[in-house]
Amino acid sequence: MQIGLIGLGRMGMNMARRLLRGRHRVVAYNRSPEKVDEIVKGGARGAYSLEELVSKLKPPRPVWLMLPAGRPVDDTIEALAGLLSRGDIVIDGGNSFYKDDIRREERLSSLGIHYMDVGVSGGVWGLKMGYCLMVGGERRIYRHLEPLFRTLAPKDGYLYCGSTGAGHFLKMVHNGIEYAMMSAYGEGFEILRSSPYGGNLDLSRVAHLWNRGSIVRSWLLELVEAAFRKDRDLSGIEAYVEDSGEGRWTVQQAVETAVPAPVITSALYQRFRSRQRNSFSDRLLAALRAEFGGHGVRKRRG
Repeated sequence: MQIGLIGLGRMGMNMARRLLRGRHRVVAYNRSPEKVDEIVKGGARGAYSLEELVSKLKPPRPVWLMLPAGRPVDDTIEALAGLLSRGDIVIDGGNSFYKDDIRREERLSSLGIHYMDVGVSGGVWGLKMGYCLMVGGERRIYRHLEPLFRTLAPKDGYLYCGSTGAGHFLKMVHNGIEYAMMSAYGEGFEILRSSPYGGNLDLSRVAHLWNRGSIVRSWLLELVEAAFRKDRDLSGIEAYVEDSGEGRWTVQQAVETAVPAPVITSALYQRFRSRQRNSFSDRLLAALRAEFGGHGVRKRRG
C-alpha cells in the first residue's frame, strides 16, 4: 500500500523503516533534507516539499503525520488542505489533544478530505517490537488503512477505538497511567536504595527479579533494569523530567468528568517539581518552621 509520511524524527523514521520492510510504498518528507536522504537509502521515495510529496502519491492519497503536537500539526494540515483532493486521507499519529482532532476533522471534511487520529505507543523500540496503535475516525477509512496498521503493530496490537478523537483520547489516558507507573517505580527504588539494605542491593538485579513472575512485572521494569545496568547510581542523569502534554490533558479530563485521579495528578505534579531547584515554596516552608517552631534553616551561599 502507498503512504506519504511527514516527519522523520525518532518515531517517524523507524515507522517508515517498518513500513518499507512490510513492502509498502513510502514517500517521505522531513523539514531537514538530511533525514529524507537517509530514508531514501532505505528504499523510500524522497520528497523535499509538501507539494512534491503529494505529487508522488496516487489518489486517494493517505498522508501520515508524525509531528510535535500543536501548531506544527495545524500548520502542516493547513498547507495540505490546499494540496490534497476530495477522498484523500490525513492521519495524525503524533500526541495530539483529542479536541484538536475534532476541530481538524471538521475543517478537512468540509473539503471532502478524511481525517484519522492514531495514538502510537512503542517509542524507539517500535521498529523491532512493533507499535501499539489506537485508531479514531471513520470505520470505513480504518478498514481501508488496515494493511498499514497490521504492518506497524505486533499481533493484536492495533484497535479501532471509535469516532474522531477516540484514538488520541486512549493514548492520552495511556500516558497518564504511564506517568503514575513510572513514579511508583521511582519511589519504590528510592526506598530500597535509602534502606539499611540498600548498600548490598544491586538494583538492576532487583528489577530483573521482579520481572520474573511478580505482580509488578512490566516492560517499564525491563527498562529500569537496563537503566541501572548502564549507571548503577544514575549519577550521570539530572533529575529533570519533562512532560509532553498527555498527563496534563488526562488530569484536565478527570476534572471535567469529576473522576478522582489522585495518583496520576500527583505523578504530573512530581514532574513539575523535578524542574525546580531551591523552589520558592520550599523556602517558605523552611521559613515558616523557623518562625513558629524556632527550627534552624540553611542559609543560601553566594
